[in-house]
Amino acid sequence: MNLEGISIKLGDNINTDFIISGRYKFSITDIKELSKHIMEDIDPGFAAKIIPGKSIIVAGENFGMGSSREQAPLVIKECGIAAILAKSFARIFYRNGFNIGLPLIETDTGKIEENDTLFIEMDKGIVKNVTKNSQIGIKPLPKFMQELLKKGGIINYYKKYRRLPKV
Repeated sequence: MNLEGISIKLGDNINTDFIISGRYKFSITDIKELSKHIMEDIDPGFAAKIIPGKSIIVAGENFGMGSSREQAPLVIKECGIAAILAKSFARIFYRNGFNIGLPLIETDTGKIEENDTLFIEMDKGIVKNVTKNSQIGIKPLPKFMQELLKKGGIINYYKKYRRLPKV
Protein backbone atom coordinates (compact mmCIF):
# COMPACT_ATOMS: atom_id res chain seq x y z
CA MET A 1 0.00 0.00 0.00
CA ASN A 2 1.41 3.37 -1.07
CA LEU A 3 0.29 6.87 -0.13
CA GLU A 4 1.38 10.26 -1.40
CA GLY A 5 0.63 13.70 -0.07
CA ILE A 6 1.68 17.06 1.30
CA SER A 7 2.62 17.44 4.95
CA ILE A 8 0.77 19.53 7.49
CA LYS A 9 3.08 19.84 10.49
CA LEU A 10 1.97 19.69 14.14
CA GLY A 11 3.90 19.31 17.38
CA ASP A 12 3.95 16.91 20.33
CA ASN A 13 1.04 15.87 22.55
CA ILE A 14 -1.79 16.67 20.17
CA ASN A 15 -4.73 15.54 22.27
CA THR A 16 -8.22 14.58 21.18
CA ASP A 17 -9.58 17.93 22.41
CA PHE A 18 -7.17 19.69 20.04
CA ILE A 19 -8.28 17.45 17.18
CA ILE A 20 -11.94 18.23 17.86
CA SER A 21 -12.79 20.53 20.72
CA GLY A 22 -14.83 19.04 23.55
CA ARG A 23 -17.27 21.95 23.30
CA TYR A 24 -18.71 20.27 20.19
CA LYS A 25 -18.99 16.83 21.78
CA PHE A 26 -22.78 16.95 22.18
CA SER A 27 -23.79 19.99 20.14
CA ILE A 28 -22.70 18.65 16.73
CA THR A 29 -23.41 15.03 15.94
CA ASP A 30 -23.04 15.10 12.14
CA ILE A 31 -19.44 14.05 11.36
CA LYS A 32 -19.29 16.20 8.21
CA GLU A 33 -20.25 19.29 10.20
CA LEU A 34 -17.94 18.32 13.07
CA SER A 35 -15.00 17.95 10.67
CA LYS A 36 -15.22 21.65 9.79
CA HIS A 37 -13.84 22.34 13.29
CA ILE A 38 -10.75 20.12 13.08
CA MET A 39 -7.79 21.49 15.07
CA GLU A 40 -9.43 24.92 15.34
CA ASP A 41 -8.28 25.46 18.94
CA ILE A 42 -4.61 25.27 17.92
CA ASP A 43 -4.89 26.46 14.30
CA PRO A 44 -8.16 28.16 13.26
CA GLY A 45 -7.14 27.83 9.59
CA PHE A 46 -6.27 24.13 9.76
CA ALA A 47 -9.32 22.87 7.83
CA ALA A 48 -8.48 25.20 4.93
CA LYS A 49 -5.01 23.61 4.61
CA ILE A 50 -6.42 20.16 3.91
CA ILE A 51 -6.36 18.81 0.37
CA PRO A 52 -8.72 15.80 0.61
CA GLY A 53 -6.86 12.58 -0.08
CA LYS A 54 -3.54 14.41 -0.42
CA SER A 55 -2.80 15.86 3.03
CA ILE A 56 -0.67 14.01 5.56
CA ILE A 57 -0.53 15.12 9.19
CA VAL A 58 3.04 15.03 10.51
CA ALA A 59 3.33 15.22 14.30
CA GLY A 60 5.68 14.51 17.16
CA GLU A 61 5.26 12.38 20.27
CA ASN A 62 2.00 11.06 21.72
CA PHE A 63 -0.45 12.02 18.96
CA GLY A 64 -4.09 11.45 19.98
CA MET A 65 -3.59 11.47 23.73
CA GLY A 66 -6.54 12.20 25.99
CA SER A 67 -10.04 10.83 25.84
CA SER A 68 -11.09 7.75 23.92
CA ARG A 69 -13.70 9.63 21.90
CA GLU A 70 -13.94 8.07 18.47
CA GLN A 71 -14.87 11.44 16.96
CA ALA A 72 -11.18 12.43 16.82
CA PRO A 73 -10.01 9.83 14.26
CA LEU A 74 -13.38 9.94 12.49
CA VAL A 75 -13.07 13.71 11.93
CA ILE A 76 -9.54 13.28 10.60
CA LYS A 77 -10.68 10.62 8.15
CA GLU A 78 -13.80 12.60 7.16
CA CYS A 79 -11.62 15.61 6.29
CA GLY A 80 -9.73 13.47 3.80
CA ILE A 81 -6.41 13.23 5.62
CA ALA A 82 -4.51 10.45 3.79
CA ALA A 83 -2.38 9.40 6.79
CA ILE A 84 -0.78 10.54 10.01
CA LEU A 85 2.95 10.25 10.60
CA ALA A 86 4.05 10.68 14.20
CA LYS A 87 6.88 9.70 16.49
CA SER A 88 4.33 7.90 18.66
CA PHE A 89 0.57 7.57 19.14
CA ALA A 90 -1.61 7.28 22.21
CA ARG A 91 -2.64 3.63 22.41
CA ILE A 92 -6.43 4.03 22.25
CA PHE A 93 -6.22 6.57 19.40
CA TYR A 94 -4.00 4.15 17.50
CA ARG A 95 -6.55 1.37 17.92
CA ASN A 96 -9.50 3.60 17.00
CA GLY A 97 -7.66 4.89 13.93
CA PHE A 98 -6.93 1.46 12.53
CA ASN A 99 -10.45 0.29 13.32
CA ILE A 100 -11.78 2.92 10.88
CA GLY A 101 -9.02 2.44 8.29
CA LEU A 102 -6.97 5.56 9.04
CA PRO A 103 -3.27 4.95 8.28
CA LEU A 104 -1.16 5.75 11.37
CA ILE A 105 2.57 5.44 10.85
CA GLU A 106 5.27 5.67 13.51
CA THR A 107 8.52 7.24 12.35
CA ASP A 108 11.00 9.99 13.16
CA THR A 109 9.23 13.09 11.88
CA GLY A 110 11.88 15.59 12.99
CA LYS A 111 13.21 16.38 9.50
CA ILE A 112 9.82 16.71 7.79
CA GLU A 113 8.60 20.27 7.39
CA GLU A 114 5.30 21.90 6.48
CA ASN A 115 4.35 21.37 2.80
CA ASP A 116 6.94 18.65 2.11
CA THR A 117 5.79 16.16 -0.52
CA LEU A 118 5.85 12.66 0.96
CA PHE A 119 5.57 9.22 -0.64
CA ILE A 120 4.87 6.39 1.81
CA GLU A 121 5.65 2.80 0.85
CA MET A 122 4.20 0.72 3.67
CA ASP A 123 5.26 -2.61 2.19
CA LYS A 124 8.88 -1.43 1.98
CA GLY A 125 8.74 0.40 5.32
CA ILE A 126 9.90 3.79 4.05
CA VAL A 127 8.77 7.37 3.70
CA LYS A 128 10.35 9.26 0.84
CA ASN A 129 10.54 13.00 1.31
CA VAL A 130 10.39 14.07 -2.33
CA THR A 131 10.94 17.73 -1.42
CA LYS A 132 14.21 17.00 0.38
CA ASN A 133 15.24 13.99 -1.73
CA SER A 134 15.61 11.87 1.41
CA GLN A 135 13.94 8.91 3.04
CA ILE A 136 13.27 7.58 6.53
CA GLY A 137 12.28 4.17 7.79
CA ILE A 138 8.94 3.51 9.40
CA LYS A 139 7.85 1.06 12.04
CA PRO A 140 6.57 -1.84 9.92
CA LEU A 141 2.86 -2.61 10.02
CA PRO A 142 1.86 -6.23 10.41
CA LYS A 143 0.15 -7.67 7.31
CA PHE A 144 -3.23 -7.97 9.06
CA MET A 145 -3.16 -4.23 9.86
CA GLN A 146 -2.30 -3.44 6.25
CA GLU A 147 -5.30 -5.55 5.22
CA LEU A 148 -7.55 -3.57 7.57
CA LEU A 149 -6.35 -0.34 5.97
CA LYS A 150 -6.87 -1.65 2.43
CA LYS A 151 -10.47 -2.58 3.27
CA GLY A 152 -11.22 0.71 5.04
CA GLY A 153 -11.25 -0.58 8.61
CA ILE A 154 -12.32 -3.52 10.70
CA ILE A 155 -16.07 -3.19 10.03
CA ASN A 156 -15.60 -3.16 6.26
CA TYR A 157 -13.18 -6.07 6.51
CA TYR A 158 -15.66 -8.07 8.54
CA LYS A 159 -18.56 -7.25 6.20
CA LYS A 160 -16.56 -8.54 3.25
CA TYR A 161 -15.04 -11.69 4.78
CA ARG A 162 -17.35 -12.42 7.76
CA ARG A 163 -14.27 -12.95 9.90
CA LEU A 164 -11.47 -10.92 11.43
CA PRO A 165 -8.00 -10.91 9.84
CA LYS A 166 -5.54 -13.53 11.02
CA VAL A 167 -2.87 -12.16 13.30
